[in-house]
Amino acid sequence: MLNNLFQFLNQNSGALTVIFTAVVTISTLVYAILTAVLVNETKKMREVQTEPKIEITLRPLESVIHLVRLHIKNIGLGPAENIKLTPSVISGNNASELLAEFTESSFFETGLKYLGPGQEIYSRFTQLTQNQEHKLQSVFLFEIEYKSATGKKYCEKKVIDMSEMKGYYQLGKPNLYSIAKSLEKIQNDIGRISSGYKRIKADIFTNEDREREYRDHKQLIEEMNSNNKNYL
Repeated sequence: MLNNLFQFLNQNSGALTVIFTAVVTISTLVYAILTAVLVNETKKMREVQTEPKIEITLRPLESVIHLVRLHIKNIGLGPAENIKLTPSVISGNNASELLAEFTESSFFETGLKYLGPGQEIYSRFTQLTQNQEHKLQSVFLFEIEYKSATGKKYCEKKVIDMSEMKGYYQLGKPNLYSIAKSLEKIQNDIGRISSGYKRIKADIFTNEDREREYRDHKQLIEEMNSNNKNYL
């Protein structure tokens, strides 16, 4: 049987060599493709870790929801540099007036040199209780240009639609706002007490009060015991 096997291998050595070479070539090609994919994924992960991402959102003030403003925040993991904001009106009768109110802050004109990861900056407020109908019809476009720390340039467009605030409401006060107000009240009370402006009202329980309470309690027990004996 072994002789037959060796004879078969000798007779077909050329074909077997071709097959083996093809398998090695295909394996090498697959390995090269997998290596290229891995390198590409590693590059993307490294870029994500250093990539900035600027977002613009419309938010109300937590304590006064009819006051709204634009929030410009870097939600990426890397710093953003040389940020340029170019706003324009898409639709709305008096949208240009509202846009001018939002962009009174100087950074809309001069731009921002740097915005770190998680760093946020705000525009001016506008009151929705004034000229509400026209304000809620306004739609704006913001073109954002910036670059990463590695010099990569980004150019994005964000649409701000004021109609998203229609019907917005809030039940109660935000927890952080309530906590802040409570701490402020406690601080004011402590300040008044320490300055002597306000005195602490306290009932003092002295040793004489304790002795009198003990005598009254003992007398009550004796009276109860005496009543029980009379009853028996």
